[in-house]
This record gives sequence, C-alpha cells and structure tokens, in this order.
Amino acid sequence: MAGFRSLARQVRDPRSDLALRRYSLRKCLERFAPYGHRATWDHLCVRHGIGPEDRSPDPARLMRALDELEAARAVWLGYEAGFAERRRREKHDGLRRPGAFDDWHRRSWGGNGVARCEDPAVHPSAPLAEVLSRLITALESAPGTSCPVCAGADLRWLHEPWSGPVCTDCGIVVPQPVLTPRALARARSTPRRDLASVA
Repeated sequence: MAGFRSLARQVRDPRSDLALRRYSLRKCLERFAPYGHRATWDHLCVRHGIGPEDRSPDPARLMRALDELEAARAVWLGYEAGFAERRRREKHDGLRRPGAFDDWHRRSWGGNGVARCEDPAVHPSAPLAEVLSRLITALESAPGTSCPVCAGADLRWLHEPWSGPVCTDCGIVVPQPVLTPRALARARSTPRRDLASVA
C-alpha cells in the first residue's frame, strides 16, 4: 500500500496518465483528509476548479490542489510532533494516562477528520493549512465561546455527545476542548437546523 509521499510523487509525474494522477490525489485523501474524505475532496475541487468527476483535469490544477494538501499535512505533522514530545514529557513525569483533553487527538489520529465536516458540501473556504493552524492555536489556548476557524457563534450539537458541536457557518465539528463549558451547554440546548453551504 502506497504512502502519502509516494502517491504525491505519482500526482506530480508528468509522464503519467491524467486519470492516474487524479486517482493518486484521491488516494492521498485516504492518508490525510482533514475534513473527512468527501468534504476534503469537495474543498480541493472547489478551490482549484477541478470537476469532481473530471477524469482528465488540468495538471496545473491538480498540482495546486496537491500543494494545498501537502501544506496542511505539514502543519498537522508539526502538531503531531509537538504532541508526541509533550506526551513523552508527561510520561517521564509519571502521567501515564492521557487526560480528557487528549480525547480529541485520539479520535483524529493521522489527521483524518481533524476538522470533520458533517456535510461534505459545507466546509471552510480558507486554505486547509490556515484552517488547521487556527484549530491548533485554539487547542493550545484557553477555551473560547465561538468556532476557532471562522469565529462563528452559532454552534449546534447534531450527533454523538462525544463528537462536538457543528459550526453552522463553516461546517466543521468543533473540538470540545476549544470551547468553554458554557459554550458547550449553549450548543447542546440550541435547536438543530440544516447547514448552509459556504464553499
């Protein structure tokens, strides 16, 4: 099974068939898809003008989409390295079991669904790396009352109690550790309504 970097090389290979290069980009999303596979693909298609079903897209557009995905992956790998270092220090200090704060990290292992979008067609319009940077900054800061990605205040709990509320402005599932207890309670009590597309 090819890894992310091997698949990225296939996307970049100008001698390869365009359909294979597109397929390799889709396969990259099996290794790293911050919004979830379908939502990340939709995001890349919208931002870079690729037809979701186009089997022979413009190679320059494929490359721009891959560049955006790789930039976001670099942000995530930096966060993972910092997380691993913190856990090493905690274990050295006798804290063998991660705290509740780290539950979010365990569910987003590998970067898949880090900023999961409930609806694949509703996702932030900003570049993936920028979205992940905002999310990581929020995780490393004191809890707030709004979405760390778009600053939207309309948060609604749509599904499982462990997942988190959905931002109705940008569509991501907001990690619980970035919100105050009061913001979480308000999200739980807000009636559900359908999300609107922001892409």
